[in-house]
Amino acid sequence: MKKADEHTEAKKKEPEQKQEVVIHAKGIKKSFGKKKVLKNITFDLKKGENIVVLGKSGQGKSVTIQCVVGMLQPDGGELEVFGENITTMNDDELKQLRMKIGFLFQGGALYDSMTVRDNLEFPLTRVLKLKDQKEINKKVEGVLDAVGLLDAIDKMPSDLSGGMRKRVGLARTLIVNPEIMLYDEPTTGLDPITSREISELINRLQRKYEISSVIITHDMECARITADRILVMDDGEYIAEGSYKELEKSDNEMVRSFFNEPS
Repeated sequence: MKKADEHTEAKKKEPEQKQEVVIHAKGIKKSFGKKKVLKNITFDLKKGENIVVLGKSGQGKSVTIQCVVGMLQPDGGELEVFGENITTMNDDELKQLRMKIGFLFQGGALYDSMTVRDNLEFPLTRVLKLKDQKEINKKVEGVLDAVGLLDAIDKMPSDLSGGMRKRVGLARTLIVNPEIMLYDEPTTGLDPITSREISELINRLQRKYEISSVIITHDMECARITADRILVMDDGEYIAEGSYKELEKSDNEMVRSFFNEPS
């Protein structure tokens, strides 16, 4: 409890400053056929901030972040990333943008036929086009050290626990130096101790690399540890916003239900 609480308290004591907005969304809409998934999504993500998004399954939380990286096209509204209108970007522009955004999928999305080292080298050689093996080794070892898994560098994904796979997936995402991280249920399927370790790792990496993050989670302990701000989603829009402690005392029954349910 202590480390996470110290982190939360330290954030509260930081002076309020005007921060750069790295994601600006206003009135985003998205439908699939007749089903309206996103009705009015509005939020700003500031540089160096962690936003946690809470909502029941099927609410469109993942659809929102897929719109942010251009995997899905919104039907309406404003969506800017780093001040650029993402809805008008061509394929080359989207490719350049995605190099600045890390997306951690639920399963870690590792290549099972590759060692941990090979998994991490892949984006360096294929995306960043690096050729100097010494530079590649340095980056691979550095990011594995940052997530506490340097000793697993030559292991296969099948030899790793669920928590270790999450860490390697996170390392592979971080290795291209993203400015924004999008986490889709980063602690799903993990035991409480490992979930807490991943949550605290998200905070350490936020400080180390000055990353701005959107974290989708059902894990209230993850939300408590990582969130600078929480957005609660219901019926295609955000119905509440605030800190963990503020929303815990909400008069809204739906909002309060997240805090009353076991993680």
